[in-house]
Amino acid sequence: MLNLVSDFQQNRPLVLNPKFIQGLGSVLSDSTLDKEFIAKAITLPGEGEIMDMMAVADPDAVHAVRKFVRKQLASELKTELLKIVENNRSTEAYVFDHPNMARRALKNTALAYLASLEDPSYVELALSEYKLATNLTDQFAALAALAQNRGKTRDNVLADFYNKWQGDYLVVNKWFLLQSSSDIPGNVENVTKLLDHPAFDLRNPNKVYSLIGGFCGSPVNFHAKDGSGYKFLGDIVVQLDKINPQVASRMVSAFSRWKRYDETRQALAKAQLEMIMSANGLSENVFEIASKSLAA
Repeated sequence: MLNLVSDFQQNRPLVLNPKFIQGLGSVLSDSTLDKEFIAKAITLPGEGEIMDMMAVADPDAVHAVRKFVRKQLASELKTELLKIVENNRSTEAYVFDHPNMARRALKNTALAYLASLEDPSYVELALSEYKLATNLTDQFAALAALAQNRGKTRDNVLADFYNKWQGDYLVVNKWFLLQSSSDIPGNVENVTKLLDHPAFDLRNPNKVYSLIGGFCGSPVNFHAKDGSGYKFLGDIVVQLDKINPQVASRMVSAFSRWKRYDETRQALAKAQLEMIMSANGLSENVFEIASKSLAA
Protein backbone atom coordinates (compact mmCIF):
# COMPACT_ATOMS: atom_id res chain seq x y z
CA MET A 1 0.00 0.00 0.00
CA LEU A 2 2.95 2.33 0.59
CA ASN A 3 3.84 2.02 -3.09
CA LEU A 4 0.35 3.21 -3.98
CA VAL A 5 0.73 6.14 -1.58
CA SER A 6 3.92 7.09 -3.41
CA ASP A 7 2.10 6.81 -6.75
CA PHE A 8 -0.68 9.06 -5.46
CA GLN A 9 1.79 11.67 -4.21
CA GLN A 10 3.46 11.75 -7.63
CA ASN A 11 0.14 11.92 -9.51
CA ARG A 12 0.62 8.52 -11.07
CA PRO A 13 -2.45 6.35 -11.81
CA LEU A 14 -3.41 3.95 -9.02
CA VAL A 15 -3.43 0.29 -10.03
CA LEU A 16 -4.14 -2.49 -7.55
CA ASN A 17 -2.11 -5.66 -8.09
CA PRO A 18 -4.45 -8.31 -9.61
CA LYS A 19 -2.68 -11.03 -7.59
CA PHE A 20 -3.65 -9.25 -4.38
CA ILE A 21 -7.29 -9.20 -5.45
CA GLN A 22 -7.15 -12.86 -6.49
CA GLY A 23 -5.54 -13.78 -3.19
CA LEU A 24 -8.27 -12.16 -1.13
CA GLY A 25 -10.88 -13.70 -3.41
CA SER A 26 -9.44 -17.14 -2.68
CA VAL A 27 -9.57 -16.45 1.06
CA LEU A 28 -13.20 -15.33 0.80
CA SER A 29 -14.17 -18.49 -1.07
CA ASP A 30 -12.35 -20.98 1.17
CA SER A 31 -14.99 -22.66 3.33
CA THR A 32 -12.33 -24.53 5.33
CA LEU A 33 -11.03 -21.32 6.93
CA ASP A 34 -12.28 -19.96 10.23
CA LYS A 35 -14.71 -17.10 9.58
CA GLU A 36 -13.07 -14.82 12.12
CA PHE A 37 -9.74 -15.36 10.38
CA ILE A 38 -11.29 -14.46 7.01
CA ALA A 39 -12.82 -11.29 8.47
CA LYS A 40 -9.43 -10.20 9.81
CA ALA A 41 -7.58 -11.24 6.65
CA ILE A 42 -9.72 -8.99 4.44
CA THR A 43 -9.58 -6.02 6.82
CA LEU A 44 -7.23 -3.30 5.59
CA PRO A 45 -4.70 -1.70 7.95
CA GLY A 46 -5.86 1.57 9.49
CA GLU A 47 -4.69 4.92 8.19
CA GLY A 48 -2.68 5.51 11.35
CA GLU A 49 -0.84 2.20 10.94
CA ILE A 50 0.10 3.09 7.37
CA MET A 51 1.28 6.59 8.32
CA ASP A 52 3.48 5.13 11.07
CA MET A 53 5.55 3.51 8.32
CA MET A 54 6.15 6.82 6.52
CA ALA A 55 9.05 9.21 7.09
CA VAL A 56 6.62 12.15 6.74
CA ALA A 57 3.00 11.23 7.42
CA ASP A 58 0.60 12.25 4.64
CA PRO A 59 -3.01 11.84 5.85
CA ASP A 60 -4.59 12.91 2.55
CA ALA A 61 -2.58 10.49 0.42
CA VAL A 62 -3.06 7.59 2.82
CA HIS A 63 -6.79 8.22 3.07
CA ALA A 64 -7.21 8.46 -0.70
CA VAL A 65 -5.23 5.27 -1.31
CA ARG A 66 -6.96 3.26 1.40
CA LYS A 67 -10.34 4.36 0.05
CA PHE A 68 -9.27 3.41 -3.48
CA VAL A 69 -8.11 -0.06 -2.39
CA ARG A 70 -11.28 -0.63 -0.38
CA LYS A 71 -13.57 0.30 -3.26
CA GLN A 72 -11.50 -1.61 -5.80
CA LEU A 73 -11.66 -4.76 -3.71
CA ALA A 74 -15.38 -4.30 -3.14
CA SER A 75 -15.99 -3.84 -6.85
CA GLU A 76 -13.86 -6.79 -7.98
CA LEU A 77 -15.10 -9.16 -5.26
CA LYS A 78 -18.72 -8.03 -4.95
CA THR A 79 -20.11 -11.45 -5.96
CA GLU A 80 -18.14 -13.20 -3.21
CA LEU A 81 -18.92 -10.48 -0.66
CA LEU A 82 -22.64 -10.57 -1.41
CA LYS A 83 -22.65 -14.35 -1.05
CA ILE A 84 -20.99 -14.01 2.35
CA VAL A 85 -23.64 -11.56 3.56
CA GLU A 86 -26.47 -13.77 2.33
CA ASN A 87 -25.01 -16.99 3.75
CA ASN A 88 -24.14 -15.60 7.17
CA ARG A 89 -27.18 -13.62 8.21
CA SER A 90 -29.41 -15.03 10.92
CA THR A 91 -32.82 -14.19 12.36
CA GLU A 92 -32.29 -16.40 15.40
CA ALA A 93 -31.77 -15.14 18.94
CA TYR A 94 -28.34 -13.71 19.77
CA VAL A 95 -25.82 -16.36 20.83
CA PHE A 96 -22.44 -15.43 22.31
CA ASP A 97 -20.05 -18.13 21.16
CA HIS A 98 -17.15 -18.32 18.72
CA PRO A 99 -19.03 -19.68 15.67
CA ASN A 100 -21.69 -16.97 15.92
CA MET A 101 -19.23 -14.19 16.72
CA ALA A 102 -17.10 -15.22 13.74
CA ARG A 103 -20.15 -15.43 11.47
CA ARG A 104 -21.28 -11.94 12.47
CA ALA A 105 -17.78 -10.49 12.07
CA LEU A 106 -17.41 -11.88 8.56
CA LYS A 107 -20.88 -10.87 7.42
CA ASN A 108 -20.52 -7.34 8.75
CA THR A 109 -17.05 -6.87 7.26
CA ALA A 110 -18.39 -7.94 3.86
CA LEU A 111 -21.40 -5.63 4.26
CA ALA A 112 -19.14 -2.64 4.96
CA TYR A 113 -17.15 -3.35 1.80
CA LEU A 114 -20.30 -3.49 -0.34
CA ALA A 115 -21.79 -0.34 1.19
CA SER A 116 -18.57 1.56 0.40
CA LEU A 117 -19.46 1.31 -3.30
CA GLU A 118 -22.44 3.65 -2.76
CA ASP A 119 -24.45 1.49 -5.17
CA PRO A 120 -28.20 1.92 -4.41
CA SER A 121 -28.72 -1.85 -4.28
CA TYR A 122 -26.02 -2.29 -1.64
CA VAL A 123 -27.25 0.70 0.33
CA GLU A 124 -30.66 -0.98 0.32
CA LEU A 125 -29.03 -4.23 1.42
CA ALA A 126 -27.36 -2.51 4.39
CA LEU A 127 -30.63 -0.79 5.25
CA SER A 128 -32.41 -4.15 5.22
CA GLU A 129 -29.72 -5.65 7.47
CA TYR A 130 -30.18 -2.72 9.84
CA LYS A 131 -33.95 -3.15 10.02
CA LEU A 132 -33.90 -6.95 10.35
CA ALA A 133 -31.06 -7.16 12.89
CA THR A 134 -31.94 -9.16 16.00
CA ASN A 135 -29.04 -7.86 18.08
CA LEU A 136 -27.08 -4.67 18.70
CA THR A 137 -23.87 -6.00 17.11
CA ASP A 138 -25.51 -6.55 13.72
CA GLN A 139 -27.60 -3.40 13.89
CA PHE A 140 -24.65 -1.19 14.77
CA ALA A 141 -22.51 -2.79 12.06
CA ALA A 142 -25.20 -2.06 9.46
CA LEU A 143 -25.44 1.50 10.79
CA ALA A 144 -21.67 1.89 10.45
CA ALA A 145 -21.81 0.57 6.88
CA LEU A 146 -24.51 3.10 5.99
CA ALA A 147 -22.76 5.94 7.82
CA GLN A 148 -19.74 5.77 5.48
CA ASN A 149 -21.47 7.91 2.88
CA ARG A 150 -23.22 11.26 3.08
CA GLY A 151 -26.91 11.50 2.34
CA LYS A 152 -30.46 11.35 3.63
CA THR A 153 -30.25 7.59 4.29
CA ARG A 154 -27.28 8.14 6.61
CA ASP A 155 -29.02 10.96 8.47
CA ASN A 156 -32.28 9.03 8.84
CA VAL A 157 -30.66 5.85 10.13
CA LEU A 158 -28.46 7.72 12.61
CA ALA A 159 -31.56 9.49 13.97
CA ASP A 160 -33.51 6.23 14.12
CA PHE A 161 -30.71 4.46 15.97
CA TYR A 162 -30.47 7.24 18.54
CA ASN A 163 -34.23 7.16 19.13
CA LYS A 164 -34.05 3.42 19.74
CA TRP A 165 -31.06 3.46 22.07
CA GLN A 166 -31.05 6.89 23.72
CA GLY A 167 -31.72 5.31 27.11
CA ASP A 168 -28.45 3.35 27.05
CA TYR A 169 -25.54 5.73 27.63
CA LEU A 170 -22.90 3.19 26.55
CA VAL A 171 -24.61 2.73 23.19
CA VAL A 172 -25.03 6.49 22.82
CA ASN A 173 -21.28 6.86 23.37
CA LYS A 174 -20.70 4.41 20.50
CA TRP A 175 -23.15 6.46 18.41
CA PHE A 176 -21.10 9.60 19.09
CA LEU A 177 -17.85 7.77 18.30
CA LEU A 178 -19.16 6.44 15.00
CA GLN A 179 -19.97 9.95 13.81
CA SER A 180 -16.92 11.72 15.20
CA SER A 181 -14.43 9.23 13.76
CA SER A 182 -16.03 9.33 10.31
CA ASP A 183 -13.80 10.21 7.37
CA ILE A 184 -16.60 12.10 5.63
CA PRO A 185 -15.08 15.35 4.25
CA GLY A 186 -15.39 18.35 6.55
CA ASN A 187 -16.58 16.24 9.47
CA VAL A 188 -15.42 18.90 11.93
CA GLU A 189 -18.68 20.74 11.18
CA ASN A 190 -20.77 17.70 12.14
CA VAL A 191 -18.77 17.16 15.32
CA THR A 192 -19.14 20.83 16.26
CA LYS A 193 -22.92 20.48 15.92
CA LEU A 194 -22.88 17.34 18.08
CA LEU A 195 -21.34 19.37 20.93
CA ASP A 196 -24.83 20.87 21.29
CA HIS A 197 -26.63 17.51 21.20
CA PRO A 198 -28.76 16.97 24.34
CA ALA A 199 -26.96 13.68 25.07
CA PHE A 200 -23.51 15.28 25.03
CA ASP A 201 -21.95 16.71 28.19
CA LEU A 202 -18.46 18.20 28.22
CA ARG A 203 -18.30 17.37 31.93
CA ASN A 204 -18.63 13.64 31.22
CA PRO A 205 -15.20 12.13 30.40
CA ASN A 206 -16.57 9.19 28.42
CA LYS A 207 -18.66 11.51 26.27
CA VAL A 208 -15.55 13.60 25.62
CA TYR A 209 -13.47 10.55 24.72
CA SER A 210 -16.19 9.36 22.32
CA LEU A 211 -16.84 12.65 20.55
CA ILE A 212 -13.60 14.62 20.81
CA GLY A 213 -11.25 11.66 21.07
CA GLY A 214 -13.03 9.94 18.20
CA PHE A 215 -12.54 12.98 15.99
CA CYS A 216 -8.82 13.08 16.79
CA GLY A 217 -8.67 9.45 15.69
CA SER A 218 -9.74 10.36 12.14
CA PRO A 219 -6.43 11.34 10.48
CA VAL A 220 -7.93 12.86 7.34
CA ASN A 221 -10.18 15.23 9.31
CA PHE A 222 -8.14 15.95 12.44
CA HIS A 223 -5.07 16.65 10.30
CA ALA A 224 -7.02 18.60 7.67
CA LYS A 225 -4.61 20.81 5.72
CA ASP A 226 -6.63 23.95 6.52
CA GLY A 227 -6.00 23.46 10.24
CA SER A 228 -9.71 23.24 11.09
CA GLY A 229 -9.24 20.03 13.06
CA TYR A 230 -6.38 21.46 15.09
CA LYS A 231 -8.32 24.64 15.85
CA PHE A 232 -11.33 22.62 16.94
CA LEU A 233 -9.24 20.62 19.41
CA GLY A 234 -7.32 23.66 20.64
CA ASP A 235 -10.53 25.53 21.49
CA ILE A 236 -12.01 22.44 23.18
CA VAL A 237 -8.90 21.84 25.30
CA VAL A 238 -9.00 25.40 26.66
CA GLN A 239 -12.71 25.02 27.56
CA LEU A 240 -12.24 21.55 28.98
CA ASP A 241 -9.24 22.53 31.10
CA LYS A 242 -11.50 24.66 33.28
CA ILE A 243 -13.83 21.68 33.85
CA ASN A 244 -11.56 18.63 34.02
CA PRO A 245 -7.80 19.20 33.61
CA GLN A 246 -7.03 15.47 33.57
CA VAL A 247 -9.32 14.85 30.61
CA ALA A 248 -8.08 18.02 28.89
CA SER A 249 -4.47 16.84 29.21
CA ARG A 250 -5.41 13.53 27.64
CA MET A 251 -7.03 15.35 24.72
CA VAL A 252 -4.09 17.72 24.15
CA SER A 253 -1.82 14.69 23.77
CA ALA A 254 -3.33 14.28 20.28
CA PHE A 255 -0.91 17.07 19.30
CA SER A 256 2.13 15.20 20.65
CA ARG A 257 3.28 13.85 17.26
CA TRP A 258 2.87 17.09 15.34
CA LYS A 259 6.43 16.93 13.96
CA ARG A 260 5.58 13.74 12.05
CA TYR A 261 3.71 15.81 9.46
CA ASP A 262 4.58 18.27 6.69
CA GLU A 263 5.67 21.83 7.44
CA THR A 264 2.22 23.33 6.82
CA ARG A 265 0.58 21.03 9.34
CA GLN A 266 3.46 21.47 11.78
CA ALA A 267 2.97 25.24 11.77
CA LEU A 268 -0.79 24.93 12.31
CA ALA A 269 -0.47 22.40 15.13
CA LYS A 270 2.31 24.39 16.80
CA ALA A 271 0.14 27.52 16.69
CA GLN A 272 -2.61 25.70 18.59
CA LEU A 273 -0.19 24.37 21.19
CA GLU A 274 1.14 27.90 21.71
CA MET A 275 -2.42 29.23 21.97
CA ILE A 276 -3.18 26.63 24.64
CA MET A 277 0.02 27.51 26.52
CA SER A 278 -0.97 31.18 26.56
CA ALA A 279 -4.45 30.55 28.01
CA ASN A 280 -5.16 32.22 31.35
CA GLY A 281 -5.21 29.91 34.35
CA LEU A 282 -3.91 26.90 32.44
CA SER A 283 -3.72 23.79 34.63
CA GLU A 284 -0.45 22.05 35.40
CA ASN A 285 -1.80 18.90 33.72
CA VAL A 286 -2.32 20.54 30.35
CA PHE A 287 0.78 22.74 30.66
CA GLU A 288 2.99 19.69 31.15
CA ILE A 289 1.69 17.83 28.08
CA ALA A 290 1.57 20.91 25.85
CA SER A 291 5.04 22.12 26.81
CA LYS A 292 6.58 18.67 26.32
CA SER A 293 4.89 18.39 22.92
CA LEU A 294 6.33 21.75 21.85
CA ALA A 295 9.80 20.84 23.09
CA ALA A 296 9.83 17.37 21.51
